[in-house]
Amino acid sequence: MVKVREDHPIHDDGSVDLDLWLERLQEQVEVKDIDTVRQACLYAKELKEEIQTSEESWHDKDSYITGLEMAQILIELNQDEEALVAAILYRSVREKRTTLEDIKRRFGKTIASLIEGVLQMAAIGSLQNPRRENVLGQSGNPLDNVRKMLVSMIDDVRVVLIKIAERTCAIRGVKEGSRKKRYLVAREVFDVYAPLAHRLGIGHIKWELEDLSFRYLKPNDYKQIANLLDEKRLDRQQFIEDVVGILNSELDKVSIDGEVMGRAKHIYSIWRKMQSKNIDFNQVYDIRAVRILVPEIRDCYTVLGIVHGHWRNIPHEFDDYIASPKPNGYRSLHTAVFGPSGKVLEIQIRTYSMHEEAELGVCAHWLYKGTDTQSQNNSYEEKIAWLRQVLEWHEDLGESEAFSDMIDSEITHDRVYVFTPDGHVVDMPVGSTPVDFAYRVHTEVGHRCRGAKVNGRIVPLTRQLKTGDQVEVLTANTEHPRRDWLNPNLGYITSARSRAKVQHWFKLQDKDKNAAAGKKIIDREFRRLALISSELNYEQMAVSVNSNTAEDMYAALGAGDIRLSQVINAAQKQVGTGDHDEQLDLELPVNIAKAPSDYEGIKIRGVGNLLTSIAPCCKPVPGDPIIGYITKGRGVSIHREDCTNAFQLREHEGERIIEVSWNEGGESTYPVDIFVEAFDRSGLLRDLMMVLAVENINVLSANTQSDKKSNIAHLSLTIEISRLELLGKIMDKINQIPNVTDVHRQRSGTG
Repeated sequence: MVKVREDHPIHDDGSVDLDLWLERLQEQVEVKDIDTVRQACLYAKELKEEIQTSEESWHDKDSYITGLEMAQILIELNQDEEALVAAILYRSVREKRTTLEDIKRRFGKTIASLIEGVLQMAAIGSLQNPRRENVLGQSGNPLDNVRKMLVSMIDDVRVVLIKIAERTCAIRGVKEGSRKKRYLVAREVFDVYAPLAHRLGIGHIKWELEDLSFRYLKPNDYKQIANLLDEKRLDRQQFIEDVVGILNSELDKVSIDGEVMGRAKHIYSIWRKMQSKNIDFNQVYDIRAVRILVPEIRDCYTVLGIVHGHWRNIPHEFDDYIASPKPNGYRSLHTAVFGPSGKVLEIQIRTYSMHEEAELGVCAHWLYKGTDTQSQNNSYEEKIAWLRQVLEWHEDLGESEAFSDMIDSEITHDRVYVFTPDGHVVDMPVGSTPVDFAYRVHTEVGHRCRGAKVNGRIVPLTRQLKTGDQVEVLTANTEHPRRDWLNPNLGYITSARSRAKVQHWFKLQDKDKNAAAGKKIIDREFRRLALISSELNYEQMAVSVNSNTAEDMYAALGAGDIRLSQVINAAQKQVGTGDHDEQLDLELPVNIAKAPSDYEGIKIRGVGNLLTSIAPCCKPVPGDPIIGYITKGRGVSIHREDCTNAFQLREHEGERIIEVSWNEGGESTYPVDIFVEAFDRSGLLRDLMMVLAVENINVLSANTQSDKKSNIAHLSLTIEISRLELLGKIMDKINQIPNVTDVHRQRSGTG
């Protein structure tokens, strides 16, 4: 049966005897700074006397008494003084008697952070009851509030323990509230906080939350089982005393220093078994139950053999949670036997340490860690386990479908939760990289980022982070982000926030430096794409990208205000492709002859109904200046203007040269030759083909040569692409393959 306790000593006038309470506190847990706990109590008492209790209160106790009751629950969970102080002051902040800034000034950042995290857990209540008072100035977006809540929960488990303590006090004290109030509190406790206590492995709190909430959610069923338990209480007590005597005698025979005790009866557990197994009250096993505690794991199995040797076990009622622990870490042996007089008896067998873990959950082994490497590693592993429990918690959330669905679809699938080296959690979008992480930690850390370790190993800065990763940023002494980070094709940055910070840094640099860097980027890319820069009007290109002059365009590119793809598109506009958005989708000719009725990728001025084909000698690309040559019987052959063969054709057969231009629309692809140089190694060609396969690029031909003396490999590829911008992206991807030193489009006339 549930018993509501008063754990604070009272003076004759009804006030709390604070000195005696603090004295008992020091007897129960180790408190390094009792003066801070005392100051928190005195401040909470002072605040409650200034302002009347708010309407939000769930019973008639003031915030000071509630704080002490919450602290008492945390004492039972072996919490430190920071958690106790936060619990004592929480309701004062929640009821707006004081502010987080005031708490931070008086008691420090950690206490204020714990209270803030508990306040953020109000996101759960806001989803269940939209009219509930908004706390902490939370935004109207429940998704953002839930994200903040999960980060607080994962970052410091004490946040969750304080909230569970607060809800435990709420369900204990709601008896005198209205029927509606009792139901709302019970519904939230049953759906959300009892499962959370289970995930934490805090058995005795889980049982209490379930029983008390069940009392208000199904009062008739609760009373019926409670009355049946009370009717059989004397018989049951005598039965348990007989069993305890028998088992103690058996333990003495084998010299096991164990402890045998009757186990508490939980009304909700009994009701659930009656419902799930469709049985009546007398058939429920744990109405009569004992627990055996022993020193060692081997003793558990020795005692199990004694029990099964003394009484006949019931088939299919044995569970070995020592060999296969529950997801929350719970370990024990469970069995059911036909005990004295043939009555069913449930028995749990575990070690003393397992019992402590079952009662205290994560509190039994997480909070007090040493500073040695092994302790830190264990702490990190336990935090990862807790992260997994939090992210799976929505599976247990009963009727809280809105909250459960939000966590499942929006939080766990679209976000990753990674850790800093000191164990703090950082919430980021899926696809985030170490560079994104660096900028999320601090702008200066991002600017100084030069490398990263993930889970202790150095990784590329393009590595996509996964939930549970521990990330360490390797920094330089000076701030200098790389311009390559702004290239979306390279994958260094995925968040707009990080990109904006990099752009801002470059914008603050000297304009002349940005212009020089921008011009260098354009010249290098045009060389890679084999564009003839001398034939392009850079001033006209500048207008296309909303710059006044070419110099302004260079500076804007160097500062990251415009993208290289915009400049490439502007160059294409000068060769007859017309006006396009940044993401071009031009129809391009394929490398086989087609009738114009089927394909209109090339405009032939003044002439119609001619076949067209791409000249294999130079393989022009939309964006390249082109000419047409009327062949004898094979239609019009399309050449680049700078093609060696085209020069000869102009000189000797100029009358066959016609003016042509690229058309737009459609989804055709065209062949293009690229050249790759790399230090030779095993798997180089495989990695290259993998990049092309991931980008859905068709390879028409591949030729490789390797110089054994220099260990240099040369690879010539013919691939099919749909637009020039995509070619730049593909070459960027290839350039990131380990050992690749150069990649460019082959010049016309070279093969």
